[in-house]
Amino acid sequence: MPVAPTITSTVPTAFVQRMLDGARRHLAPAELEAIVRSAGIEPGLLAVAATRVTRTQFTRLYGDIAIAMGDEMLGLWSRPIRAGTLKYLGLSLLDAASLLVASYRFTRFWNLLLDDYRLELVRSEHRVSVKLLPRDRQRMPSIFGHELMVKLTHGLLSWLAGRRLPVEAVGFAFARPPAFIDYAAMFPEQVSFEEPATFICFAEPVLQQRFSRSKGELLQFVRKAPDDWLFVTLDETSLVQRVRDLVGARPDLDPSLEAVAAALALSTRSLSRKLADEGQSFRAIKDAARRDRAIDRLVRSARPIAQIAAEVGFDDLSAFHRAFRAWTGSTPKVYRRQQQLIKGGTG
Repeated sequence: MPVAPTITSTVPTAFVQRMLDGARRHLAPAELEAIVRSAGIEPGLLAVAATRVTRTQFTRLYGDIAIAMGDEMLGLWSRPIRAGTLKYLGLSLLDAASLLVASYRFTRFWNLLLDDYRLELVRSEHRVSVKLLPRDRQRMPSIFGHELMVKLTHGLLSWLAGRRLPVEAVGFAFARPPAFIDYAAMFPEQVSFEEPATFICFAEPVLQQRFSRSKGELLQFVRKAPDDWLFVTLDETSLVQRVRDLVGARPDLDPSLEAVAAALALSTRSLSRKLADEGQSFRAIKDAARRDRAIDRLVRSARPIAQIAAEVGFDDLSAFHRAFRAWTGSTPKVYRRQQQLIKGGTG
């Protein structure tokens, strides 16, 4: 079993900006800005490409927009997805004979609601894919809508199974984004882009299993939405995820490539090669873990900045400042002050 990380994940503003696409079409700018602030995010930070928000801020923003719009999918589809949809979707799956049957019902449910896209369950060579297909081939994909549907498919099926389901592959019907490391964190293992259709693929035996969930458990799942299904790891067995877990398990340490390779019973050369095969590097994973720890501690604690710098592995404070500006587009002091002002602090 992987070790659970002790740090809070952070989310790049590119995801936040895409999440806001639908809301911008339906809410007045002043109303949307007020919602962003109420989630603990300084609107000005969203204009800086390298800025990040915490997982808590991201999920609260999602929930607040859904309430304001009366749309559980945030205006990303041509028809609003009314409040209560997720609950009734879950209820339609509870008595399914297997995860495969639940997957089929999942596609049928959404096809009653979506006008611009349809979901199709495709079985081929012992694999099962849920594909998101445009009804109009000229329609451009709503990028976050596609990301969201992949996360919801996997998150809901994983919840039914009571564990994170392993995934064979994920594909998106849009171009590979510049900051691929963030996609590797949200959608690890064989992620491809510019596909004919967005899809998520499972080995068929994974979906043949039975499950048992109650209405009470469903209501608890819905109350916590979207956190559980949005941030479920798509493949906890991927090497990138295992390295990320090891690096994040001891925030007081600065693990070396040699130490992590030894923990995984690999040579350093083999580990580096395998990570490269998954589109990652040890340095990038380690840097992302330090970044998330630094942001988390700035937002959630009153520790001196010099102490935080030392805790995340920087001996030189000026080097920490340079790294933090590269991560977020802001200095640690300014970043913390903006968060404190939002919370009503004195700065």
